[in-house]
Amino acid sequence: MKLVIIFGPQAVGKMTVGQELEKITNLKLFHNHMTIELVSPFFNYGTPQGKRLVRLFREEIFQEVAKSNLPGLIFTFVWAFDLEEDGEYIRQISEMFASNGAQVCYVELEADSSERLERNKSPHRLLHKPTKRDTEWSEQDLLDSMKQYRLNSEPGEVTHEHYIRINNTHKSPEEVSHLILERFDL
Repeated sequence: MKLVIIFGPQAVGKMTVGQELEKITNLKLFHNHMTIELVSPFFNYGTPQGKRLVRLFREEIFQEVAKSNLPGLIFTFVWAFDLEEDGEYIRQISEMFASNGAQVCYVELEADSSERLERNKSPHRLLHKPTKRDTEWSEQDLLDSMKQYRLNSEPGEVTHEHYIRINNTHKSPEEVSHLILERFDL
């Protein structure tokens, strides 16, 4: 089993790359908005209730997949490197899968902010992420998070054995997914 964690800032292309990777592998995609969108009709993700429910649903799915005979999972996440709890969350997920014999692979995506601002408004993104359809709010949230958090690692910060960092500003999701496929022998 393989767990591929695709991380990076908002609108960098995590879900879209994950969708392409799902097409060319036998791994299932579990993008972070699947649980956010499930909970959002009841509680905003920013509320304590919303965060608790999102985390609970994710953890239950992770536990079942980690123990299953599925070939693996692709998970997307916005990792704030300056928040200790985000690093701990990734470590917990990684350990859950590794303790069940899975190989855990980290994929970090980065892209120019101007490209991310364009991607933030893409019809594909808005189709799959209803909470991002208020593009004025979503764009401001993206800009605010760039000021508030460090959403890409520093060189040498991620020391995980199975790791790749890709600047996908000028790469298609298909190109990126093939780089990941080859790097981790998926």
